[in-house]
Amino acid sequence: MSDLIPAPRHVQDYKGHFALGPETRLTAGEGTATTERWLRGVLGAATGFPLAAGDTAGNAIQLYLHPMVTKDLGEEGYRLMVRHDTVHLVGGGPAGLFWGAQTLRQLLGPDAFRRAPLPDRHWRLPVTHIQDSPRFRWRGLMLDVARHFMPKEGVLRQLDLMAAHKLNVLHFHLTDDQGWRVEIKRHPRLTEVGSWRARTKIGHRASPLWEDKPHGGYYTQDDIREIVAYAAERHITVVPEIDVPGHSQAAVAAYPELGNTDVVTASVEGGTALSVWDDWGISANVLAPTDNTLRFYEGVFEEVLELFPSEFVHVGGDECRKDQWQQSPAAQARIRELGLADEDELQSWFVGHFDKWLTARGRRLIGWDEIIEGGLAKGAAVSSWRGYAGGIAAARAGHDVVMCPEQYVYLDHRQAPGEDEPVPIGFVRTLEDVYRFEPVPAQLTEDEARHVLGTQANVWTEVMEDQGRVDYQTYPRLSAFAEVAWSALPAPAERDFAGFERRMSAHYRRLDALGVGYRPPAGPLPWQRRPGVLGRPIEGAPPNR
Repeated sequence: MSDLIPAPRHVQDYKGHFALGPETRLTAGEGTATTERWLRGVLGAATGFPLAAGDTAGNAIQLYLHPMVTKDLGEEGYRLMVRHDTVHLVGGGPAGLFWGAQTLRQLLGPDAFRRAPLPDRHWRLPVTHIQDSPRFRWRGLMLDVARHFMPKEGVLRQLDLMAAHKLNVLHFHLTDDQGWRVEIKRHPRLTEVGSWRARTKIGHRASPLWEDKPHGGYYTQDDIREIVAYAAERHITVVPEIDVPGHSQAAVAAYPELGNTDVVTASVEGGTALSVWDDWGISANVLAPTDNTLRFYEGVFEEVLELFPSEFVHVGGDECRKDQWQQSPAAQARIRELGLADEDELQSWFVGHFDKWLTARGRRLIGWDEIIEGGLAKGAAVSSWRGYAGGIAAARAGHDVVMCPEQYVYLDHRQAPGEDEPVPIGFVRTLEDVYRFEPVPAQLTEDEARHVLGTQANVWTEVMEDQGRVDYQTYPRLSAFAEVAWSALPAPAERDFAGFERRMSAHYRRLDALGVGYRPPAGPLPWQRRPGVLGRPIEGAPPNR
């Protein structure tokens, strides 16, 4: 259908419709229980119909898996055949069936996204035949809950929104200088101390404005288990990020022995204990390269592995300032002991330790593109954020890559050049800019391009203090990104953005029904603006590198 987002690979429309009513049955074959439960829940809530189980030849939505769909379209592929009397939804695997159910929900119209039935609604599916499968296996959203904490209910809501867009990886940024958000039982001070800060900068770090009240929060291990299970029911993998060796001031505040204690006290005013950082930017307080630090974080990762069954574990590895290591006699002695050339190689040694540690436990390390600079184990992967260059280098070296260049898919960047744009950060990245983003660099050969696992959009929350701000920065651009990640689109210049905008006219109504506070096409609504809050706009087009 013309208003589906992301666009399917093949659609054939016919005349007529299938009428959904109180007598319509929902029948499910073997292996379809998760999608059956989800579909009955959301459509039952929106329509008020019971969608009872039972075998029937007519007036039914039939769910099943079939090996021919697997062979033709893969595990995440599906076929949706709407006839006048019956709907057949066939998945290549459980995930494919679930993505097909998302398409079916869109076909019913925006009111199918509501949580209670509205009066005088007629529920019809157009007679159609859809065959569909994703372009990439990694279709991700990175959610930063370290800078501004997002309560558990907000995370579950984001998972539902991701599922509605057929995104399947939540990169969960759990730790940073400004907060530690996951309970680690053997190290309770990580949350007792590290999960909150005394105040918060409002706007960019050059802003003179402060919110002078504590900010914080964390997820208990049972909260994490719930989030991971909720995601799994929606065929979303949660990849945790625990930052090392930089972006670690919250951890050092909780356990000062993790820091470079021979220099850090001299940099703290009055010799007082280091606190969780209340400013933005890159803190100079990084982890000390000691055996004690390694053992501490091995304990952290042991609990993380128990909570997150994902193939990949993200270790950050980016933006590690070397000031303290340069000044620290202990760090300099470690460089000599290990036979390293300098502090850059010391960072590579630190990341490499956890590369080997995770590999030995059957997991794969992934980190920001700085980690390639000192060499990686064969199975490690790279999140390419500083443009395309890091991803190109990693793919050419035989490493898998997730493309997320800041100049294109960092959704904290502003959406328009106007003065009303709230807390303007970075380059202007419009809905069309995101729609024309291409994850696979033209410089890669066909074999090298196979290392591009996919792509993700990143939501950094320094200037997103609540759900409304996250919604505004994320949507509708994530809808365009979802189509880039899922659909078989032509080259960027050849993409039909006008057609996408037409389909968005229906999709905005879906987002309205879901309660998403997206940026309207005409610009921010009065309550979405942040007059007087300083940002950091960058003029001109972003570099294409």
